[in-house]
Amino acid sequence: MSDLLVIDRVDVFYGDLQVLHQVSLTLKQGEVLCLLGRNGAGKSTLLKTIMGLVPARAGSIQLGGTELTTMPAHEVPRAGVALVPQGRRLFAEMTVAENIEIGLMARGKGRATREAVLDLFPLLRERLKQSSGTLSGGEQQMLDMARALCVEPDVLLLDEPTEGLMPSMIAKIRDTVVELRRRGVSTILVEQRVDAVLSVADRAAFLENGRNRETVDIDTLRADPAAIRRYVGVG
Repeated sequence: MSDLLVIDRVDVFYGDLQVLHQVSLTLKQGEVLCLLGRNGAGKSTLLKTIMGLVPARAGSIQLGGTELTTMPAHEVPRAGVALVPQGRRLFAEMTVAENIEIGLMARGKGRATREAVLDLFPLLRERLKQSSGTLSGGEQQMLDMARALCVEPDVLLLDEPTEGLMPSMIAKIRDTVVELRRRGVSTILVEQRVDAVLSVADRAAFLENGRNRETVDIDTLRADPAAIRRYVGVG
């Protein structure tokens, strides 16, 4: 598999505080890469930097050879990257259908994309006229993912998608990530629940204090979880 997304020696600052140091990662076509690390390691910051929401002071982020760091943030989804941020940020007063419509507008997609997304989340079909603010936490997470998928991204960024969800909803999110991989979507997954990751990821990258310490195949990690204990503190 070829490298679809290439992050090369990226430095990021918040004011005078450097939060990412020379971070380099690659994401292959149809791969699920998990970012693991303790709170404050820089995982969410890296996703925001890919999206252009936080500027990179140095380094390069290329999607299929196209440089993302020089793009305005609103252009990054049009290039083929979608972010599902931590904490589910929907338009709560709008209906499920209206939230999905906003997602479609980002890249000019139409009915075929809408139907394909709803096929992934059939529960949302039953809720189209419902105000999104009245959905359960799991249903809101599904809607947030559905809206992101409306841009038909090449790369999907998921920031702690299972946080606070019931086991049945966690399983649904996991199944969706697997199905997206089958369809060729590449995913970077930030997750605290290591058990929710090992069954879906291809590789795991460990961030510590804003640095990528190592990247390992999941099979290697299953056989020897020492890196999980070292960088995450569990396992």
